[in-house]
Amino acid sequence: MIDITYIMAKTAKNEQEEPLEKKLWKAADKLRKNMDAGEYKHVVLGLIFLKYISDAFEELHNKLVEGKGDYEGADAEDKNEYIAEKVFYVPPSARWNWIQGRAPQPTIGKDIDDAMDAIEKDNPSLRGVLPKVFAQEKLDKTCLGDLVNLVSSAVLGTKEAQSKDLLGRVFEYFLGEFALSEGKKGGQFYTPGSVVKLLVQMLEPYEGRVFDPCCGSGWMFVQSEKFIESHRDHYKKNGDVGLSLDPADRISIYGQESNQTTWRLAKMNLSIRGIDSSNVKWNNEGSFLNDLHTDLKADFIIANPPFDDSDWSGELLRDDARWKVLGEKLVPPAGNANYAWIQHFLFHLAPTGQAGFVLSKGSLTTNTTGEGDIRRALIEKGLVDCIVNLPTKLFLNTQIPACLWFLSRNRSTSGFRKRENEILFIDARNMGHLVSRKNRDLSEVDTDLIAGTYHNWRNPDGNYEDVPGFCKVATIEEVRKLNYVLTPGRYVGLADEEDDFNFEERFTSLKTELEKQIAEEEELNKRIAENLSKIIFTTHAKQ
Repeated sequence: MIDITYIMAKTAKNEQEEPLEKKLWKAADKLRKNMDAGEYKHVVLGLIFLKYISDAFEELHNKLVEGKGDYEGADAEDKNEYIAEKVFYVPPSARWNWIQGRAPQPTIGKDIDDAMDAIEKDNPSLRGVLPKVFAQEKLDKTCLGDLVNLVSSAVLGTKEAQSKDLLGRVFEYFLGEFALSEGKKGGQFYTPGSVVKLLVQMLEPYEGRVFDPCCGSGWMFVQSEKFIESHRDHYKKNGDVGLSLDPADRISIYGQESNQTTWRLAKMNLSIRGIDSSNVKWNNEGSFLNDLHTDLKADFIIANPPFDDSDWSGELLRDDARWKVLGEKLVPPAGNANYAWIQHFLFHLAPTGQAGFVLSKGSLTTNTTGEGDIRRALIEKGLVDCIVNLPTKLFLNTQIPACLWFLSRNRSTSGFRKRENEILFIDARNMGHLVSRKNRDLSEVDTDLIAGTYHNWRNPDGNYEDVPGFCKVATIEEVRKLNYVLTPGRYVGLADEEDDFNFEERFTSLKTELEKQIAEEEELNKRIAENLSKIIFTTHAKQ
């Protein structure tokens, strides 16, 4: 017999076990009231960032005040002490205890803005990065004070919290939830985590220069560092035990972003993980008109540029040096930036560099105003390594079908199998699962399968096999016969059907299972109702 107290206890236990990031999100979202998610995002994330650096500062500050061991004779207000430990110095008027003490005051908004200013003055790497949006009139100051008290309940910046990546989890979760709240606008700063992970997992950026010329809030860089952290055995396998295994010593990141508020998110996102973001630049002209990394030749390029962008100022760049594909000048159309991005990526690739990026599916077939000629050149010159067809509904800002391109400057050496006369096609349209009516996501099993297929094909010791309906290796001659169309579905064919599948038998089985579940649910509801009736009757009898 099911006891109502058991159900209530189980619910309470589930609430207790709910991750910190979800608890914080639910509470913070309730305080938003009528404020637009796009604006509220900077309020909440700014406070969370402030709490993080304050926690880290206070932990070191207390050790310096105590003055024991390595900290004997140290000055707790000496900024150099914090620089040496890679901790941001927080001046007295910006420390969290002071901020929290001001939470009930009507001036709390101005107090936080002033605190952000003070922190930027004492930490050059944060100048122009922190949000100063807290004094605006439409932000309810009582709710802001409540939000300060809410964030106070989370310990985010101590060494223990950093070892668990608590802030990283909170920041990532909040950015995802805000992107969902903003819908189409949210996609401008947020690429779905599973897509980012898949790109990084396929490219395996173990070491070198990683570049994203449209970097959004910096997730490609974050995932690259996470990838290295989770694959330390790679270094041991290659005899690198004596060298530093710190990801910061293995890769250097370069980025550019044209939206200043998104760039600020990227700088904060990278700072909380200790990733050097000095080469992540902002200007409002963008990478085409004002390339801030003109001399960079990257080992890896990982990007999600805007789909089918018609407003990229292509008419002003007809004679640009970037439009040469291995010596052949091919100018991308002014009305669509897809192939301009491809050529921009190639221009910045090192001689053995690799690129993985997202584009609209139309880029695989288009012949408009020279795009077909550029695609032909990419294929004939052996630059296209792999194409992945993605499921629909993965992206928040568009319903346009998407795909992944993988290019390589050198497919005859570089530690992989010689494959310059081949292209791998993967059709992943039927993969993933719906997380809501409008959005789909790829599971870890999905990304492992796709990435594993790619690695088995290009690695010398791989055990790759074509799988009808999923993957196929095509020669350049086969692609040439199909007029250089790169749609995976044209090559992989149809999946083999199971000969012994009985539709009627399967339907009957599913129907029986559903009827059983409904009966069990009805019985459970009946018992809950009986228990509630007994509780109510007992209560009335005692009265």
